[in-house]
Amino acid sequence: MHSPSAASLAFLSLAALVKAGTVTYNWDITWVWAAPDGFGRPVIGVNGQWPCPKIEATVGDTVIVNINNKLGNQTTGIHFHGINQISTPDMDGPSGVTQCPVPPGSSVKYQWVADTAGSYWYHSHNMGQYPDGLRGPLIVHDTNDPYSGQYDEEVILSVSDWYHAESLDLVRNMLTPSNVQFRPPFPDSILVNEGQPANINFTKGKTYRIRLINFSAFASAMIHIDSHDMNVIMNDAAYIQKEKTFMLRVTAAQRYDFLVECIDRDNRNFPYLIGLDTNRDFTNASLGVTWTKNYTGYFVMDTTKDMTKVDVVQEWKPADDSHFKNYNGDGVWGPYNHLIQLDFEFCKDVNGYPRACFNNVTYIGQKVPTLYTAATTGNNNTDPTIYGQVNPFVVKYGDIVQLVVNNLDAAGHPFHLHGHHFQVLDRPKSGTGKWPKRDTNYASSPNLRDTVAVDAKSYAVLRFKAENPGVFLFHCHIEWHVEMGLTATIIEAPDKLAGMSFPTDHINNCQIQNIPYQGNAAGNTQNYTDQTGFITVPPTTYNGATYIPGSSKRSRILGPFA
Repeated sequence: MHSPSAASLAFLSLAALVKAGTVTYNWDITWVWAAPDGFGRPVIGVNGQWPCPKIEATVGDTVIVNINNKLGNQTTGIHFHGINQISTPDMDGPSGVTQCPVPPGSSVKYQWVADTAGSYWYHSHNMGQYPDGLRGPLIVHDTNDPYSGQYDEEVILSVSDWYHAESLDLVRNMLTPSNVQFRPPFPDSILVNEGQPANINFTKGKTYRIRLINFSAFASAMIHIDSHDMNVIMNDAAYIQKEKTFMLRVTAAQRYDFLVECIDRDNRNFPYLIGLDTNRDFTNASLGVTWTKNYTGYFVMDTTKDMTKVDVVQEWKPADDSHFKNYNGDGVWGPYNHLIQLDFEFCKDVNGYPRACFNNVTYIGQKVPTLYTAATTGNNNTDPTIYGQVNPFVVKYGDIVQLVVNNLDAAGHPFHLHGHHFQVLDRPKSGTGKWPKRDTNYASSPNLRDTVAVDAKSYAVLRFKAENPGVFLFHCHIEWHVEMGLTATIIEAPDKLAGMSFPTDHINNCQIQNIPYQGNAAGNTQNYTDQTGFITVPPTTYNGATYIPGSSKRSRILGPFA
């Protein structure tokens, strides 16, 4: 067999480029009145509508999303959750990290390549905003899907917790010295498909690919289908070796793709049950495990037949996803040459406000977006001290990074890494304790994810390849804990970021708000190691995404539905 020549490889690359297209979305971000669970409230929608629209592309496509902020009283921005953003780290979307927030009356263009197939979602990554509604599904189709031909139709099924109060008030009530139990806001209800119809047509002889996405700010969700198993083929946009299960637990921000078959003996409508898991640790009955927010939908074979039967689950025992195997059978990446250990527990700041800490340090956003500091500080960008208290960890290009999370809390937490899939080498059950610093007996074909559930009083061992220069967050995806500071920052291959330029519209949004976009964390462009002006204490007043035009100060302005 002959190896392909350079000319043939060039032809193949050109053919791939010819096939790839561009999909463009033009969105006005607007307030909308909605009552998805029967309770009316203002939500953040797109082009005057809510739920927000789907983004859809095929591997290799360029995706362009133009947003125009018409909220009037809040800044905004969008993160494309799970998209690697290879060569486009400035399009990742978290405000204060890879961009300045977009003020009212201003616009921004996001442009990136859909490099990996799967089920994703997008959401605001701006000051606790996405629980107010700015989120939606993002699907990247695969022309080389290894499971192609094994299913006939695709169905998106989103689940979320839902709050009747706006996020600003919820976080203000949480961030108060009287909250000595570090209690987050608990949801008022469960939404499936954002309150839209969620029954699924079910035809004999057909197999359905369900794309399950959790939009929650807080709660995980369990799913079970009456009389049918689920064959999982993908999690968090990573193919796995097909895994049969009867129950799944999907944490905030996670996704599962699974197949459900309508077989010959099926002759009725089958209920499915989704239960909102608001428990600290559902595996620990001594904590008082309860299930009060549930949803029943149906796989419908005949609309004239009964749809009153409910699916009853006596005990939730979901599949252990840490035992799933990656599709290619790849072994553990390594050996690793960079270790990051993050011990998580709740803490208090100097003013007695409840916070969340990694290694006894809470994340505090700085004046200059972190990526802009990496791009404009020359050789100093390898010094973590110039970035301020964003929990920075500098890794070199090509490093194999082992990331260990010790969860010292009595509740489970979902942790998400931007810009990467990581291998889940170990994720033991609740109560196991801290990582024993051993590197043996890991999974032989580790599952790949971008969001991992770390069990209560236990740990997770993750590993990723530092081959994507950029600034990427690692954070709990309980949005309320992000606002409490449960975030770290990976400064990846900073030597390749030095001198990076940014689109004019991105910089304009900084200038409109008098936000510095060069220099160290405080905007010092003369002495990068001078920490004068760094923000070292979290503010005692939480103003979220609210905005005063023409000022860098934030203050609440009453919106159209206030």
